[in-house]
Amino acid sequence: MLKLLSKYFVRGLLFFIPAVVTIYLFYVAFVKLDRMLGLPIPGMGLVVILTFITLMGFLASNFITRRFFTLVERIFEHIPLVKLLYSSIKDITNALVGEKKTFDYPVLVSLSPDGTVKVVGFITKDTLQEWGLHDQVAVYLPQSYNFAGNMVVVPKDRVSPIEAEGSEVLTFVLSGGVAGGKETG
Repeated sequence: MLKLLSKYFVRGLLFFIPAVVTIYLFYVAFVKLDRMLGLPIPGMGLVVILTFITLMGFLASNFITRRFFTLVERIFEHIPLVKLLYSSIKDITNALVGEKKTFDYPVLVSLSPDGTVKVVGFITKDTLQEWGLHDQVAVYLPQSYNFAGNMVVVPKDRVSPIEAEGSEVLTFVLSGGVAGGKETG
């Protein structure tokens, strides 16, 4: 009986802790956002931010105001430290949600000559000939439980495609292998 109760308790923890932490983090984010914007209605900050982002997208797409956004972007791209930060954030955002997603070609990269040690990554550039690196590809290696990663250059023959959606593989890697992927019976 004690063993069964322990089993139920552990299952309860496995459900309770992630749910409570997720709800708490969203609550804190919403409350801080509402306070920052000085809004008295809970959750209104999220509505304001989503509306603002959508409006910015409309203005950036509009023929009349597009020039202003292009000018601002050019200014950001010419200020030394701002350029580095802005370009990096823009590139990663475009890679994840832009029209030309770059994390859509997941691969396994063999790190050892015998092929026993492998890492999961995404080809971000399939040719590096302009740098004199023939038969080499650029592979981004995301890190688990982190929004960072490494880009490595490897021979093409050390890379093999993964038959899965890029978003599914990215979820798998970022979670350390505990989320994403197909469940097996």
